[in-house]
Parts: sequence; C-alpha cells; structure tokens
Amino acid sequence: MSTQTNYRPMEDGPPDGGLLSSLSAAAITGSGAPVSADDLVDGPWLDAMLASVDESGLRLTGEGGFLPALIKAVLERGLRAELADHLGYEKGDSAGRGGPNSRNGTTPKTLATEAGEIGLDTPRDRNSSFEPRLVPKGARRLAGGLDEQIISLYAGGMTVRDIGYHLERTLGVELSRETISKITDAVAEEVKAWQTRPLEEVYPILYVDALMVKVRDAGHVTNKAAHIVVGVDTDGIKHVLGIWVQSAEGAKFWLTMLTELRNRGVKDVLIACCDGLVGLPEAIETVWPRAVTQTCVVHLIRAAMRYVAYGDRKAVAALLKPIYTAVNEDAALEALTAFAESDLGRKHPGAVAVWERAWERFVPFLAFPPEVRKIIYTTNAIESLNYQLRKIIKNRGHFPNDDAVVKLLWLAIRDIEDKRARARAKERGTPANKRKAPPRLVEGAVVPGWKAALNALAIAYPGRLPEIGGLG
Repeated sequence: MSTQTNYRPMEDGPPDGGLLSSLSAAAITGSGAPVSADDLVDGPWLDAMLASVDESGLRLTGEGGFLPALIKAVLERGLRAELADHLGYEKGDSAGRGGPNSRNGTTPKTLATEAGEIGLDTPRDRNSSFEPRLVPKGARRLAGGLDEQIISLYAGGMTVRDIGYHLERTLGVELSRETISKITDAVAEEVKAWQTRPLEEVYPILYVDALMVKVRDAGHVTNKAAHIVVGVDTDGIKHVLGIWVQSAEGAKFWLTMLTELRNRGVKDVLIACCDGLVGLPEAIETVWPRAVTQTCVVHLIRAAMRYVAYGDRKAVAALLKPIYTAVNEDAALEALTAFAESDLGRKHPGAVAVWERAWERFVPFLAFPPEVRKIIYTTNAIESLNYQLRKIIKNRGHFPNDDAVVKLLWLAIRDIEDKRARARAKERGTPANKRKAPPRLVEGAVVPGWKAALNALAIAYPGRLPEIGGLG
C-alpha cells in the first residue's frame, strides 16, 4: 500500500459547516447542554424570533439583515459567557465585589462574516487579561466560513480583485486586496509540504505534460510552462507528484525537476510518457538510467494531422492506424513505408516526417502487450486534468510570480476533486445505472485493467517492482 502523504479528496462531502457550526450552540440557547445545528433550526426559539420580524422588511443578509443580527447576538452572548468564565462570576453577582479584576465595558469592532459585516461589542476587563477565543483580539473576520469561501473562489479562478468585488456585491463585506491575498497565502505552507512530501520508491508509469501560463517576470509578462507530473503507483493509483513552472530551457530544467523527484524518494521509473518534450528523454536517462521514455501516440497522430488537409484526415488516420497497432517494430516500419509511398503520403510529406523524427521514442511502445499499450498509448489522464485547469486560468490575465501559479493549480486540483467527491456522495445508494456524478479526475483515480498491466510489467521488468500480492 502507498505510504506517501498525498492530498486525499473528501469522499462524503464536507461536514455541515457554515455559520451555525462556527458558533456556540450553548451561547444561542443559554444552555450548557450540547445542541446540534438541526436542534437549533427546529427549535421553538427560532419560530418565536421569526414571528417577531415584520415580514415585509425581512432580509437575510447584508446591512440590517436577520442573519447578521443573529450572529451579532450569538457572538456577544458567547463573549460575555467567556468573560464570566475568565472572571469567575456572572455579571451582577455579589461574589465579584472587591475582587482583583472586573468588567470594564466593551470595545466596538467590525467583523466580516459570510452573512455580511456586523458591528460587535467585545467585552473587556480592567486588567486587560481577557483573551476571547470565540473572536480573538485583532480578528476582523469570523474564523472558518469566510476564509474557506475566499479560498474556494480563488481556486475557481477568480482574481483577488474579483473576489473583493464579489464579496462586497453579494455579502456587503469589504475586504482589502491585501487581506484577501493573506487569506489565500495561508495555504502556502500546505502547498510547500505537498510539493516536498516523500514519494514511493517505484512508479511503474510516469506521465508528464504542460500548460502555458502568463507570469510577470522582471517587470515583463512572459509565457511559461507549468509542468505537471502524474505517477501511477504499484497499486495502479494515480497521484499528482508535483507542479513546476519552467524558468529555464531544455534539459537543464528537466534534470532539476526529475532530480527533485529522486531526492523525494523515487528510485526507479519503468516508463515515462510525454509528448516529445525537448530534453526530457535525456534527463530521464540521467536520473533513472533504466527508464523507457515513450512518446504519446495520440500526440504523434495530432502532430502529423497538422500537415494534412481537412478533407484527407480521415483517410490519413486510417493509414496511420496500422503503424501504432502493429505487432512489432518490423511490421510498424512496413506500415510507415506504405504510408510514405502512398498518394496521401507523398501529398503530405510533413506528416510522414513527424513519425520518422519520433521513431526512436515511439518504437518502445511496440514491445509491450495490449494490457500495457492501453495505458501508455496516451497521456489523456493528465491532459484531461490540464483541460480543466485551463478553464480556470484562462480569465486571470497573468500571475505575479511562479509561486502564485503553483498555488492556484494545487488549489484548483483539490477543488475539482472535492466537488466530484461531493457529487458522488449525494448519489450514494443510487443504482449504478442512474448515477451521473463524475469519477475522480486524476488524484486517487485507479487505472482500469491495472492488474493485467502489472503482470505484464513484472515480466518485462523482472526484479524492478517491489513484492506485491495478488499478481498471480
């Protein structure tokens, strides 16, 4: 089983969060007994409160809204209870007379919440020794919900400025760009820990792909490649191993990135699948000398089709199929020769040249049985992820630095997987033929037909896979 500390998307959806779960039920009801959120919603106190509200003027959120008023009342009651516990006596209790400390009025502050801004009167004591836990000193946001909402919006592709406008328009909450940036930067340590976490010793298959992003560098906005590496572990489970923004060209960059993976524990890789990235095969052979670099067949087909007229593409695709479905290299070479000598091959020599240039990195594919070919035929697993990520970053303009790119992509991957997990949780118990929720995208997804492929890999690479049960 895997021992690495990967990000694990939730399977049952998030716990019942939001405002009520952030507050003290005892503070609302005045009782010390545990009270659930459902008890609060169904309780008679809510009916009584709603009955006292003029229906024509009822607002849930924003200035003068019901929820901000409720939160204010709850927090202030909770803070008063905390102060009473700190002082050791209730307000008006004669036990506090002549004591070393006492109440000393309140301090006003504005608190941002999911329901809007509220004016809060925080109680204080004469010795200034009271440290409230419900709303700590200096806090300007209700802990939990609002921060999570901001991070979720950021993960969805909204800029800091867009998030500020959104909160002000929908919740009536005004937060500075600096405050929003600090909230999103709070995940920086999580990203760093994820990017440096220990990895498995062996990954039978590695997928490498990239997407282009615009980054401000030395005062200029430039195009950079954000490379994402996905590894398939010996259990057939996919993991995003890391994200790197290319700041140097060619083999030097790849060598640095792959050496980092080796330093994190990856001692061996059997097959590395990529789209013909310059310098990558040489870097792989330097870090893992016995690894096979396999050019993605789908990328080869796409590259060849760039030279083919639209009307001829279907016929050319039919001529290319015997090449990548051949039983061995000799049969594939005969198919390529037949394509080159055909009328369509002579008409589109550029398509022929694509296969000839990539031949050395394509032919390892032909040595594998169908069970393995099916898995390394394409890097679609990572391309599907990149497609979703491109939708998130396309409206951002540019990033301030490389770290901002890594942070957003990591948050986006987490957000995508969590949304899918929540959708699956909602359909739990529904017959399989009626479920519409999407499966895992990449992180934690299981490769179909992995056991058969693992058996083939164990035969092709004797002694390089760790002992695994159930291979027979």
